[in-house]
Amino acid sequence: MPKKESIQHKLDRVRPPRVHITYDVEVGGAIENKELPFVLGVLGDFSGQPEEPLPRVKDRKLIEVDRDNFDQVLAAMNPRLAYRVDNKLTNDGSKMSVDLRFKSIEDFHPDSVVQQVEPLRKLVSARQRLSDLLSKMDGNDKLESILNEIASDTNAQAQLSSSLGLDKPSGEAPTKEESNG
Repeated sequence: MPKKESIQHKLDRVRPPRVHITYDVEVGGAIENKELPFVLGVLGDFSGQPEEPLPRVKDRKLIEVDRDNFDQVLAAMNPRLAYRVDNKLTNDGSKMSVDLRFKSIEDFHPDSVVQQVEPLRKLVSARQRLSDLLSKMDGNDKLESILNEIASDTNAQAQLSSSLGLDKPSGEAPTKEESNG
C-alpha cells in the first residue's frame, strides 16, 4: 500500500514555500538536514467593532487563511468600523457617523468605501451625472446654449427647480423677488 503524501508535500509542488527552516539532526552517527514546515499563527481581534461580542480567546478555533479563501474568512469575521469623523463636506465643525463593513478585499478599495458613506455616495453620484451631462454637451451646441441660459438666469433656475420638484438647497441666497416680497 503506498504511503499517503502529506499536505505539506502537496503544497511544495503547487506553491513552493518562501521560508525554509532547517536543522541538523544526528541519526545513527550521520548528520541529516531536516526541514520544518513554516506555520505562522496570528492571534488578534480583527473584527473591529463587532455588533455581537466575540467568544473568549480559549474558545476560538484556528482558521487557515490563504489566498483562495481570504474573502470567505473575511466575510465570516464580519469586520466593522463605526466612528464619528469631522464633516469636511459642510465645513461647519459638525461630525458625521461612519459605519463601514468589509466582506471581501475589494471592500477596502476607496470606491467601495465611498459607496458605504451616504453623503459621499451622493457626491460621487452627482459627479457621475455631471460627467454624463458634460459628455452629452460635447458637440451639442443647442444643449450648451440652453444650459448656459439657465445657469445665468435665476428665474429660469427657479422655474426648472419647481417643475422638477426640487427644493432649494440650504444655505442658498434668496433671489431678489424673495427678499423684496
